[in-house]
Amino acid sequence: MTTTEIRFSGFGGQGIIRCALISGKALSLYDGLNASMNQSFGPEARGSACASQLVVSDERVLYPYITRPQILISMSQEAYDKYEPELRDDGILIIDTDLVKSKPLRGKIKMFAIPSTRFAEELGNRIIANLVMLGFFTAVTKVVTADAMKKALPGLVPDRFLDLNKRAFDKGYEYGLRILEESKQKPAKAKPKAASKPKAKATPRATVKAKPTAKPKPAAKAKPKAKTKPKK
Repeated sequence: MTTTEIRFSGFGGQGIIRCALISGKALSLYDGLNASMNQSFGPEARGSACASQLVVSDERVLYPYITRPQILISMSQEAYDKYEPELRDDGILIIDTDLVKSKPLRGKIKMFAIPSTRFAEELGNRIIANLVMLGFFTAVTKVVTADAMKKALPGLVPDRFLDLNKRAFDKGYEYGLRILEESKQKPAKAKPKAASKPKAKATPRATVKAKPTAKPKPAAKAKPKAKTKPKK
């Protein structure tokens, strides 16, 4: 059995609960998986940290609450500070770069970042930042398919804004695919080689100079014999 725990987090008014509703509907009705959803939020109607949790499994979900999520989506600094310590050491962290300042990553956590609020403003309404984030989440995690997410939108977003929400989803999804492609093209960092110890210099051998060979002495010239007088 494969189970994935997901937490969406942010502040009231960002559509954090709706993120889990859309994802849960997509997974259970259109991707053929099982999903359970629950939510938590402060007493304030807007502005306080809130979260929605999904447990996704290819079999029946027996325990509907998350324990150590594999995926954390944070759209506010307060939510990030509150929920990041509960993310698994090998999990996936997704943040809004304009609203969250992350700490150094721990363990083997992988982080993906997107300016979802800024993209939503460029599309005309910052309230659809959650749909930009959902598209990005779909692209980088592969937990749910993009077609299933789009099919789940009717009934969970206002009909008059359905096309705008789909465009916001596509914006985040395309950005996520581009981020994944760029990460594949980056060369892996080579491990630094261990410094090798300098080789000891060989002690130079003493060279013995050969004594110069003595020049041969010239042969002594034979003395001429004295002439003998003839006898009378």
